[in-house]
This record gives sequence, structure tokens and C-alpha cells, in this order.
Amino acid sequence: MLRLHFHPFSSFCQKVLIALYERDIAFAPQIVDLGNGDQRAALAALWPMIKFPLLEDEGAKQALPESTIIIEHLDAIGPAAPLVPKAGPVALEARLMDRLFDHFVELPMQKIVGDRLRPADAHDPHGVADARATLDKAYAMFEARLAGRAWAAGDGFTLADCAAAPALFYADWVHPFRAGHPVLAAYFDRLLARPSFARAVDEARPYRAFFPGGAPPG
Repeated sequence: MLRLHFHPFSSFCQKVLIALYERDIAFAPQIVDLGNGDQRAALAALWPMIKFPLLEDEGAKQALPESTIIIEHLDAIGPAAPLVPKAGPVALEARLMDRLFDHFVELPMQKIVGDRLRPADAHDPHGVADARATLDKAYAMFEARLAGRAWAAGDGFTLADCAAAPALFYADWVHPFRAGHPVLAAYFDRLLARPSFARAVDEARPYRAFFPGGAPPG
């Protein structure tokens, strides 16, 4: 039995959901509202950092945090093709692209969103400007790196695409990238059309009203 502690609107949780849906792995969903004291305490008992996603594998008697580690663990379950290539240049590229999307798209996007939640006297305009500059550099890097590729690491859908999809989705809300980045935009359109990510997007749709600063229509 696998139990996923998560929230559908969280980008890092969507990264894991995409992997679960890609590999058609059954799991028990445990949605966590961190604003609920009891639910927060229950998550803290499993993982003191109180972060999701967290995957409980009752068979292995493990509770695994961190989206990349969870996806590595899922690759040992079920017959579907692994999302983390096992050897060769594509294996390193998939892991590298996973890190690049997490560090240079996901994290600066979260910085911008997080600043919107701060009190008016605690905003960090310098930090937000740095985050936007990082996104601009990342978009240019991916525009060049993705040229000629169907997916982030090459011809096959991997861990890196699981990372890219939700990171780019929310980044485009706060710092749009389509203008001037046709390769990145075309890649993102392929991600949006992927059934696993389309499902995650639909499941998160009811929570869009809670997005700080408002979500775009659609």
C-alpha cells in the first residue's frame, strides 16, 4: 500500500502525481491542509520538516520525502518504463534537467508567489527582482537546451519532464515565458497535452481561487 500525503495545488506534489499517473501505480491519496492543526501534526509525526509530498510505503516500512527521491522509489514499482534512465548520457541529462527545473524555475517562482503572501510592510522587492532575473536566464537556457528535443532529456519522457511541467505551469502565471521563447513554449504545450499532467492540472483546478494575486482564466 502506498499513501501519498500531498495537496493537488502544490507544484512539487504534482511532480509526483505525474509520475504515479505515468506508471499507473495505485495509491491512497491523503490530502493535507497545512492550515489544519490536526493534519499538520499528523504530517509532522511522519516528517518533522512538515513538507509535502510525502510517500508512505507500508510494504517497505518507509516514509519518503522529496519529490525526486519519491520518483526514484516509484521506478522500482510496476512494469512500466522507468522515469529515471539507468545509465548513459541520457541518465545524467535527466537528472541534471530535473535539478535545473527545480532550482531555476520552481524555486524562483515560489519566491515570487511567497512574496505575495507577505504583509505589506514585509515585501522583498529586491528578492523578487532577483527571482525574475533568474527565471529570465533559465528561460533562455532552456530555449537553447531543448532545441531538437521532444522531451527534457531527449526522446523519452522522464523524471525531468515531471519536474518541468508544474514548475513551468505556475512560472508562466507569475513571469510569462511564451513571448520570445518559441522552443520552450512548444515544449510546454506538449507537456500540457500529456494525459498524466492534464489530469494533475484538472484535479488542481478547484483550488485556483486561492492562488496569491489571482490565477489566469481557463
